Amino acid sequence: MKIWYDACTGKHIRYGAAIARRLEEKGHEIIFTTREHPDTIPLAKHLDLKIEVVGKYDPRTPFTRLYESIKRQLKFCRIFRENPPNIAISHRSVEQCRVAFGLGIPIISTHDTPHADAVNRLTLPLIDVLVVSKAIPEEHLKAYPVKRVIRFDGVDEVAWIRDFQPRQKFDYGHPLIVVRQVETKAVYAEGKEDITLKIAKKLSRHGKVVFLSRYTRRPIKNLIVPREFVDSASLVAEADLVVSAGGTISREAALQGIPSIVIPILGRSEVNIYLNEKGFPIFIINPDEVIKYAESLIGKKFDVKEKLLEMENPVTIIEKLIEENLQIRQ
Repeated sequence: MKIWYDACTGKHIRYGAAIARRLEEKGHEIIFTTREHPDTIPLAKHLDLKIEVVGKYDPRTPFTRLYESIKRQLKFCRIFRENPPNIAISHRSVEQCRVAFGLGIPIISTHDTPHADAVNRLTLPLIDVLVVSKAIPEEHLKAYPVKRVIRFDGVDEVAWIRDFQPRQKFDYGHPLIVVRQVETKAVYAEGKEDITLKIAKKLSRHGKVVFLSRYTRRPIKNLIVPREFVDSASLVAEADLVVSAGGTISREAALQGIPSIVIPILGRSEVNIYLNEKGFPIFIINPDEVIKYAESLIGKKFDVKEKLLEMENPVTIIEKLIEENLQIRQ
């Protein structure tokens, strides 16, 4: 079976790599596409993935964002005009969902960001099967006309962290604190104050702080700002503390037993709360309390190996869906 996976961000690349690896083992053909984005192509190269770059991300204005999205859809139409895939899979790729829907290709998607309303409105109504963590509230899913929902007892990051082996080593020293900048150009972050740099500077009194900026690599006094690509999952494996305003990097850390602080400036994150309640070291902390909590967490390690093994892997669910579709077609 020919399966199309489209990745829009670095997280999607890592997720797609886990899905593609499993499905290729089952003999399926994978078409792996992505777009130009600060995190996508470098990570794909790092993971030795065979990808096709289609279009780019240009968030300068609403017009450039829309224009590049439309151009990307047209390119997909041309690519798949004569020989479309059997199934499309993504983490709610707007362009993939629109094209796959138009060409009559069944769509399987994952999803863990209820606050990304614009993307949700453009994708969820078109998806045939949505695979989501049990952490995602029922009321959120009912707000969109999703055809079929399969919930799993885990989080997306289990897909690549369960068998994760660091591929990159670092020599930054310890205590090592990793701070991830807010995705400042995302629609859901518009109007939100980016306080991560301010917090990173304050944390520099407590250790070596690596500040992972999104779009620029300029030097910042008292902070380590990597100029080249950094495998964030490998970096947090060496860290003593991780701080972010979103969740992916903090969940990658917490699933490896590294204490993580999430600053909820983007709103409530049910996935992070769910992981905390499962006993993983991820803590939702208000901005004015971050330093105090950081001081109490630096240097602590948590043994979460057994807890991680108990989590359901969404890749297994997607694999079963593919086999289900194959049986129907036969």
